[in-house]
Amino acid sequence: MRLSKKAEYALRALIHLGIAAELGRPSVGGAELADANRLPLKYVERILQELRTAGIVDTRRGKLGGYALAVPPASLRIGDLVRLVDGRLAPIGCASENAYQRCTCPDEAHCGLRMLMIDVRNAIAKILDRYNLAQVVEVTLSKMRRDGVSPPFAVGGARDKPDDSRQTIHADDGFLAGWSGLAEAFFPEI
Repeated sequence: MRLSKKAEYALRALIHLGIAAELGRPSVGGAELADANRLPLKYVERILQELRTAGIVDTRRGKLGGYALAVPPASLRIGDLVRLVDGRLAPIGCASENAYQRCTCPDEAHCGLRMLMIDVRNAIAKILDRYNLAQVVEVTLSKMRRDGVSPPFAVGGARDKPDDSRQTIHADDGFLAGWSGLAEAFFPEI
């Protein structure tokens, strides 16, 4: 599976809207979202409009207007969001459940590649469907606090621009590592 830029930007925007809500900020302007994610404003606004049409994002007018989540973040599974934007999780069309496309293989039922890609699809779906937006926001904020980074959109506080030169990114520093670290902090007896 390769996440499209559109899905990547949509998920980043939704995570930031979730962070804003968690920090008590009712809405965030489109330009502010684009700036926080270092993304083109026009593209972000187009994606947010699609998410609004799908009932996931709401817009608010006025001085404190902008975009906000229209539904509780705990009800938004990451897999469903990816499917909404990209259409399928499978690496190839013939392995997809939701967006099946016939391939050129003469014997699809016995195609080793298709069988392998179905397993890949199932593994991806299992992880993406296990977690919801609220959990991703929780792990993201936990890691930011652990690393001393100011969260975006903090009410009454200025956001420090991250200094990319001092950040070390590790290949094993993924979401599951953050989630297990968070679980250990709350449940040390486990």
